[in-house]
Amino acid sequence: MTGSAQPPPAARLRRESPFSDITVNGQVIPAAAIAAEAQLHRAAPDKPLAPWSQAARALVIRTLLLQEADRIGVRAVPLRLGEGRRETDDEARTRTVLEGALRPEPPTEAMIAAAYAAGNPRRFRGPSLFEAAHILFAAPPTNAVGRARAKAQAAEVLQILGTAPDRFEVLARERSSCPSGANGGRLGQLSSGDTVPEFEAVLEALAPGELSPEPVATRYGYHVIRLDARADGDVLPLETVRPRIREALEKRAWTRAARRYIESLIAAAEIIGIDMTPSGAADRPSP
Repeated sequence: MTGSAQPPPAARLRRESPFSDITVNGQVIPAAAIAAEAQLHRAAPDKPLAPWSQAARALVIRTLLLQEADRIGVRAVPLRLGEGRRETDDEARTRTVLEGALRPEPPTEAMIAAAYAAGNPRRFRGPSLFEAAHILFAAPPTNAVGRARAKAQAAEVLQILGTAPDRFEVLARERSSCPSGANGGRLGQLSSGDTVPEFEAVLEALAPGELSPEPVATRYGYHVIRLDARADGDVLPLETVRPRIREALEKRAWTRAARRYIESLIAAAEIIGIDMTPSGAADRPSP
């Protein structure tokens, strides 16, 4: 139709064939680069192609930020990130663009107080104490065969304990790879942070006297865990946790501001090969 109004840049979008290049304001992101980036994204069992879409969106956003850095003449100095790592030039430039563009709303005292009042009390407790026991079937993460065998052995012990829970100490002495096995698997008193996160998450979820319903995987292998007793820490006053809440609210505000800013860059861009609008879904290659 002649004489009709031109659509905004974001609407001038053309879908491409699966696994195709993407063009951002005339700059091509090769399909090979998207495939390489997709290796850094994990696929869910029901969405095996999601890493491609996630990688494509991440590279489009990175390209838009670098284009904006070029437009405003950003020359950034990479920061040291600890453990011998430094930012790349591109990371430094995108960070500098965001730092200059974002103006997140700082949290007020009223917002902090409201977050404290609305929060799960467990978030604001002092360290919990646990009395626990376990049976460990050791297997390092790099040994897939050993991990499978350890998981099966732990499941077998759980099945035995389901009908004979009083055999826990005997089985720990006979089968546990941990030195605590000699003590019937008892670990003594544990405080929050004393164990790896996966182990502690199970302790938090169990009631005293309960066994873990399934083998618990950690970097050490698979565990059968029994919680014997627990004492939750006291709820901490607002004055104690104010810095923690303020930091969480600041991060949330920064994330919201960054999302709005990136959406504005997308809306002003001509992007071919992927739908980056908030209501649109990224191109998903056909199986």
